[in-house]
Amino acid sequence: MHLGLIGLGKMGANMRERIRSAGHEVTGYSRTSAIRDVTSLEELVAALPTPRVVLVMVPAGAATAETITALGDLLSEGDLVVDGGNSKFTDDIEHARELKAKGIGFVDCGVSGGVWGKENGYGLMCGGDAEHVEMVMPIFDALRPEGPRDEGFVHAGDVGSGHYVKMVHNGIEYGLMQAYAEGFELLLAKDTVKDVPGSFKAWTRGTVVRSWLLDLMVKALEEDHDLGQIRGYVNDSGEGRWTVEEAIAHAVPMPVITASLFARFSSRQDDSPQMKAVAALRNQFGGHAVTKAGESGVLTDH
Repeated sequence: MHLGLIGLGKMGANMRERIRSAGHEVTGYSRTSAIRDVTSLEELVAALPTPRVVLVMVPAGAATAETITALGDLLSEGDLVVDGGNSKFTDDIEHARELKAKGIGFVDCGVSGGVWGKENGYGLMCGGDAEHVEMVMPIFDALRPEGPRDEGFVHAGDVGSGHYVKMVHNGIEYGLMQAYAEGFELLLAKDTVKDVPGSFKAWTRGTVVRSWLLDLMVKALEEDHDLGQIRGYVNDSGEGRWTVEEAIAHAVPMPVITASLFARFSSRQDDSPQMKAVAALRNQFGGHAVTKAGESGVLTDH
């Protein structure tokens, strides 16, 4: 199969190599990458046999929307666009509608695997018409991990469902990481625990908390045993927020994922205005001492 691939960043470039290693032809385009195969979208489209299949791996939002609109003007009826980025599921519905008006198919595909996907394979979560998903299946089979298809790939449902499942996946990821992180801090705080990295490593076999994320935590601690070289500032890419928004919309209780998202917000504050307000209120109603700016506080007071 001959695939067009737009976006040759860390994910896109690695995906191109994995697809090629499976025997498929890939023509890759990126605006600035030195490893691109063609220098324009027009060249990319001209290089592909019909019906054309183009996989888009660019940042979610405006970049994806602009790329899909441009492809809509260049592709022909019967061609297919696959969005493999981290787009919001509501954007997928708009993109599908835009392309359908021109007879062009659309599949949304959530992709998990990060920088390790080139070697280990990528978890794929797709949404769209069955006939469109089937058009791309040789590429999906090349990208997914070895083994049974249903252990690394799902056609989740209609357009938007692939990115919706990936969104929930990332929300769960937030909660898992936060749990490991909280355990890490408590172990650091306990003076009788002398080997925190070793404690995490001991969990990697035979325990109920073993996972690939735990393996990565062990790797991080082997490189920096107390994570002293890293600042505790954590960004979020959007999926966690969307997951919480959907939980609210569907009245689904989601305390763990919500708390993990809010913990990331807290990580970006050098000093918390809301905690200043709490300290001031405790002083007002109970006469509790406040810690002045620049001073060190105490853990407990009565």
